[in-house]
Amino acid sequence: MAVNAKKIAVYVLVVFVLYVIITDPAKAADYVQIGFQGISDAAQAIGDFFTWLADGAQ
Repeated sequence: MAVNAKKIAVYVLVVFVLYVIITDPAKAADYVQIGFQGISDAAQAIGDFFTWLADGAQ
């Protein structure tokens, strides 16, 4: 039962993404840019953390 719910959720998400891309490509591009910026910021924070650890956590 949970597998079917997961499949339905993925299907709904894909349909929503396609709808947004088709109806407003500029807004979809903004969403993608925001997502990649978030990933970049998270990677930078992880890198800073491990640099801090490598420097002796001071």
